[in-house]
Amino acid sequence: MPSIYLRPCGLSYGSDASRAVAQGRAGRLGGLSWISFHAAEVIRRGGGTVSRDLVAYGDLPRSDVLAAIEGPRQPVAGLTLERPVIMGIVNVTPDSFSDGGLTTKADQAIAHGLALADEGAAILDVGGESTRPGSGGVSEDEELHRVLPVIGALSSAGHVVSCDTRKSNVMGAAVKAGALIINDVSALQYDSAGLQVVADLGCPIVLMHAQGDPRTMQLSPSYEDVALDVHDALAARIAVCVAAGISATKIIIDPGIGFGKSFRHNIDVLNQLTLFHGLGAALLAGLSRKAFVGALTGEKVAGQRVFGSVGGAVHAALNGAHILRVHDVKATAAALAVALAAADPGSSGL
Repeated sequence: MPSIYLRPCGLSYGSDASRAVAQGRAGRLGGLSWISFHAAEVIRRGGGTVSRDLVAYGDLPRSDVLAAIEGPRQPVAGLTLERPVIMGIVNVTPDSFSDGGLTTKADQAIAHGLALADEGAAILDVGGESTRPGSGGVSEDEELHRVLPVIGALSSAGHVVSCDTRKSNVMGAAVKAGALIINDVSALQYDSAGLQVVADLGCPIVLMHAQGDPRTMQLSPSYEDVALDVHDALAARIAVCVAAGISATKIIIDPGIGFGKSFRHNIDVLNQLTLFHGLGAALLAGLSRKAFVGALTGEKVAGQRVFGSVGGAVHAALNGAHILRVHDVKATAAALAVALAAADPGSSGL
C-alpha cells in the first residue's frame, strides 16, 4: 500500500479564512483560526514512485491526516499557539556558528536573554553545546556548568525557558533549574535515557530532524524526497515517544532546516512546510542566520544575515509555523507585526 500525505495549499488569512471555514470550503491550517487552506496536494508514494494531485478541500476524503492538520494545538508551557511565538536563542558557547563567543559567561548570557525577552521573545532557548556543522560536542559537566546558572536566572525572572540539549542528565537538571521545555536536535536519539527522562518530566519536547551527527551531517546529505523523508522520520519519532509515555500533546516538531540538508533540500522543506501539519503537532521553524540564507542573499557573515532570516521567519509564520526560533528577535517581531496585520487586519488592534 502506498503512503498517502496531504500538503495543504491555497491559503487564506483573517476574515477570509474564517468565512471559508464556516462555509465548509476550507479547513484550519495547523488548528489556527486565522489561516485556512482551500485545497491540498494529495501525495502518494510507493514502489519507488511519487504522484501528486491537487484536490479541492471539499473533495478531500475525511481522514486521520486531515483531522491532524485541522486539530487545535495545545498550549506550550502556558503559551497559546494561536499566533506565532518567538523563541529567542541564548547560546552559552564559544563556538556557535553565528554568535559563538559573544555570551560565553553566565552574566552575558543572562543579560542577552533578558534583552531578547524585552524585544518580544516569549521563549528563551538556552544552549551550552554547539551543534553547528562540524562541531564535536562538549562534556556533560561543561554543558551543565554553562547552562544551569542562565536557566535559573531567566526562569526566576519569570520567563519561559527551554533548554537546547541532547543529554538526558542535562535535561533533568535543566528542568530542576526552571526550564519548562526541552529542545533536542537529535529527537531523543542521541542519549538512550532521554525518552524515559522526558516522559517522567512531563514537559514539552521539541523533536528535530537531523540526518547524521553534527560532525558529519553536511558532508553528503541525501534523500529520495526530502520533505517526505523528513516527515516520515518525524512521524516515526513521534510514535516512539508516545510509546515511551510522552504525551502527544507535549510534542513539538522541527524539520531541522540546515541539519543534514543541502541548499536545495532546505528550500524544498520550506516550500512544503505545510506538509508537516499532518503530523498533528505544533510546528517549530528554525532557519535563523543559516548558511542557505547566506547563499541566497550573498551574505557570508552569519551574524549579518538578519534580513534573509526575517524573510524566512515570515514565510514560515504565513505557512502556519507555531514557534519561530530566531537570533534577531526585535527584527522578527517587527516584521511579523506588519505581515500578520496585513494578512489579518482584525488582529492589529488598531
